[in-house]
Amino acid sequence: MNIKPIKTEADYQSALKEIEKLFGAKPGSSEGDQLDVLITLVEAYEDEHYDIPAPDPIEAINYFMESRGLTRADLEPYIGSRARISEILNRKRPLTLSMIQRLHSELGIPAEVLVKPYKIAVSHKVSHHTSTVA
Repeated sequence: MNIKPIKTEADYQSALKEIEKLFGAKPGSSEGDQLDVLITLVEAYEDEHYDIPAPDPIEAINYFMESRGLTRADLEPYIGSRARISEILNRKRPLTLSMIQRLHSELGIPAEVLVKPYKIAVSHKVSHHTSTVA
């Protein structure tokens, strides 16, 4: 294959098909090197053309817990009681600034994700949470 910059959607689709063909290539081989270059080009194209939105704070916390094998009880030092954790994860109560700070500084969850507005269930309505208070 003639490797060239990906400038159009057609170039992108063509590169994806070529990656699929080369996927089992041995690292360090000619095909493996082509695969590495194509993957780099595709990633650059995707970064420029496909915006992947960050998860909302509750999705991020759930993902963090799942990926690290944590339970709700493991969140107690950062969020508070089991009842408070349940309220937060069930979107009945917003994260406070101190919770956000602890989740970020002690667990490493990105602050820019934790401070994003997200939906809070209020009675039978859903509202947008836009501020945090300690």
